[in-house]
Amino acid sequence: MSKVNELFKVFVYGTLKRGEPNHDWLTKAENGYARFIANGQTDEKFPLVVGTRYNIPFLLDKPGVGHNIQGEIYEVDKSMFGNLDILEDYPNYYDREIQNITTTSDGDDKKESVPCWIYLIRKFPAKLLEKEHLTAYHNTPAKPYRESYLDSDKDDMYEDEEAPKL
Repeated sequence: MSKVNELFKVFVYGTLKRGEPNHDWLTKAENGYARFIANGQTDEKFPLVVGTRYNIPFLLDKPGVGHNIQGEIYEVDKSMFGNLDILEDYPNYYDREIQNITTTSDGDDKKESVPCWIYLIRKFPAKLLEKEHLTAYHNTPAKPYRESYLDSDKDDMYEDEEAPKL
């Protein structure tokens, strides 16, 4: 039987980070509880790429390829974890697993390895591995993240065509 106040550690590396387009998911009280713990990076190397006409960050399930990915560690309750699953369309689109994340902070030599849930794509076209492998994701004016549920479908998520002008 699970505890009512059970908390989960989640590592975010893309649009959920502070200053990124979906960070508000972690700050809305109606989504549940979330608390920033620390900056961190994956102990394992992964390919982090930006793809589709929506400029979405994808962490591909190809351990040992790419870089140690930089992001943020959050502690979340069951409600928030469930809402993150909705955002990431788990288990239909993204999957998740526990990975060790090493905390990083400026001027602090104390580093800690923290087991965290991390979202990744298990089934992806090989051409995504040909894209530039990033260490960290940042939304930019040159390649802005676009979230549109009205004109996309699952197959579209692998296309790199130019996004429609809004």
